Formats: sequence, structure tokens, C-alpha cells
Amino acid sequence: MDAFLTILILAAFAGMITYLIFAFVKGKENRVRNFAKSGGCLYALSVLVLISGSTEGFLQTLLSILMLTAFAGMVVYIILAFMKGKASRSRNLAVSGSFLLALVVFSLIASALGGGTQVADDVRSEAAAEEEAEEKAEEEAEEEAQREKEEQEAEEQAQKEKEEQEAEEQAQKEQEEQEAEEQAQKEKEEQEAEEQAQKEQEEKEAEELAKKEQEEQEAKEAEEQAKKEEEAKKEEEERKAKEEEQKEAESASGTVSEEQAVSMAKQYINYSAFSKSGLIDQLEFEGFSTADATYGAENISVNWQEQAVDMANQYINYSAFSKSGLIEQLEFEGFSAADASYGVENISVDWQEQAIMMAQQYLDYSSFSRSGLIDQLTFEGFSLEHATYAVDQVGL
Repeated sequence: MDAFLTILILAAFAGMITYLIFAFVKGKENRVRNFAKSGGCLYALSVLVLISGSTEGFLQTLLSILMLTAFAGMVVYIILAFMKGKASRSRNLAVSGSFLLALVVFSLIASALGGGTQVADDVRSEAAAEEEAEEKAEEEAEEEAQREKEEQEAEEQAQKEKEEQEAEEQAQKEQEEQEAEEQAQKEKEEQEAEEQAQKEQEEKEAEELAKKEQEEQEAKEAEEQAKKEEEAKKEEEERKAKEEEQKEAESASGTVSEEQAVSMAKQYINYSAFSKSGLIDQLEFEGFSTADATYGAENISVNWQEQAVDMANQYINYSAFSKSGLIEQLEFEGFSAADASYGVENISVDWQEQAIMMAQQYLDYSSFSRSGLIDQLTFEGFSLEHATYAVDQVGL
């Protein structure tokens, strides 16, 4: 509503200014009419301002509007009395006087209402004082109620604290009783545990005693068994001694050439490693017949698997080999596949280091690409992993 009144006030003000300007711009023939329109806008502006700012009630606002209307009519007809000519001057002055009279009457009524307004103000002041007293009484009542509420809350809090304290004391008592029960239960369990431990200790001692007796029995039996084994071993040694004597007797009955073959076979075995077939070939190379060479190789005390281990070490000490390549070399030297594998399996060797050594040997006397050297090493029997590792280590 206030925004709407503001818009109307602005429109009335704009109309007043506009028609006031037209009164001086449009010419004398329209001046009176434009002044009248400007006055109407001024009148509307005044009414709207009174309506917008009224605080005295509807009747006071209405009287103000009527007084403003009477004043405007008086001014308009005075102007018309001097502008319309002498013929209507008296009538216009009379009408202006009527508006003046109405203005006086409205002013008197407004004054009377003003006195009534003072009385109303006094009444309102008393009412305000009474209302203030009532509000103060209400505030005091509220304060009293608040105080009573706080006292009640304090009592309730005290009661609550008392109940909590009693509950804590009860809980403490129950806790102590529970701890006493637990302590008694613990002591009972400890006593039972001690009795159980004592019982287990006695059972353990009984078991240890039985075990000791059993161990003594077993030791006695083992001693008897060892004695029997020693006797059996002695008998076996005597049997072997008899066989050795028999073998020596048989050897003594061999030909001179056979004895020479045996002697030379022992000499070769003492300073180098041989396979059985390799030793026979060596004796044949020395001029012995195949029969004498075979007799010499078969009549010496030798472990051909140990010979395979020795020859594998000899090869590894002066050249590089893969595992499969070394087995093949031992087979080439006359060892069986089983003896050759045994010889290679029972030497201490790092096959990755052997791969590096062989890679370096190949590079020392020939040129290779990386892939070509890897292929050559795998051809020699190394795994792809060892071959690749060796090529990496030689920097190719």
C-alpha cells in the first residue's frame, strides 16, 4: 500500500510540474486551463501526502482533506474573479467567500478534535502506564516463576546428584563384592592349578623314569647289536682278506705282460684321470695287446665315478664348459652316461661364470653380434638365461 501511494504522489507531482510548464509554453489561450490542471495535480499531491503521513485517524485525515479543498476552492475562485471579467466577479467572490467560511468551520472542528486528541493522548498515556505496570507485574511474576523453576531445578539436581552418589556407592559395593568373588575364584583356580601341576609333575617324573628305563634297555640292546655288527664286520673283513689273497694269488699266476699292464695302469691312474675304455686305449697306445690292456684296467683298485669327477675338474680348470657340454666331453673320453653325469654333478662350479668365460673366449678370437653370441652359447649347451647373463656381463 505504501509503495502504491508513493507512485501516486510521484505521478501527481509530475503532472503539476508538466501543466505548470504548459501554462507558459502553450500560449495565453490555454494558460488558464493549464493552471487549473496544475492546481488539480497540486491538490491531488497534497491529499496523497496527507493520506500517506496521517497518524491521527480517519476523521482527522478527512478534515485535513476538506480544509485543503476549501482553501483550494477559495484561491481558485479569487483568481477567476479577476480573470473572467467584471460580469462574473461578484459571483466568483461570493463563491470564494463560501469556501473561506467552510475553511473557518473546518478549522474550528479540527481545533475541537485537537483538544479531544489531547484527552485521547492522556488516556493513551494512562493506558500505556497501566500496560507498563502490567508488563512490570508480568515480568516480576515471570521472574518469580523463573526463580521457583530454578529452585525446583536445583532441588531436582540435588536429588539427582544424591541418587547418582547412592548409585555410585551401590556400584562400588557391587564392584568390591565382585572383586572379592573373583579373588576367591582366582585363589581356587590357582590352588587347582597347583594341584594339577603337582599331578602332572608326578606323571612326568613317572614317564621320565619309565623312559630312562626304556633308554637303558635300548642302550643295552644297541650295545648287543653293535657287538653283533662288529663281529659281522670282522667276519666280512676276514672274508674280503681271503678274497684279496685269492685275487693276488690269481694275479700272481698272470703272465708277465699282464703284470706289466697292471703296473702301468696303476701309474697312469696315480697322476691323471681316465675312464676304463680311455685307460685301455692308453695301454694299447703303449704297445700292450687288447687282452693285456683290458686285464691291466680290470685288475687295479679304482672308482670310475671318482675318475669322472677328477677328469671333470681337470677340464673345468683349463677351459669353459656348459653342464651338458662337459657331460658330452666325459662320454667322449669313454665314461658311461651315468658316470659322466655323476662326475659333473659332483664338482663345485658356477655355470653362469662358465658362460661368461666361454663368451669372452669366443670374443677373443672372433666377432659376434649380441644375438649371435647368445645363439652360440645356447648351442654349446648353456640355458638361454645363462647365455643372456653372460652376454650382458661381457658388455655386448
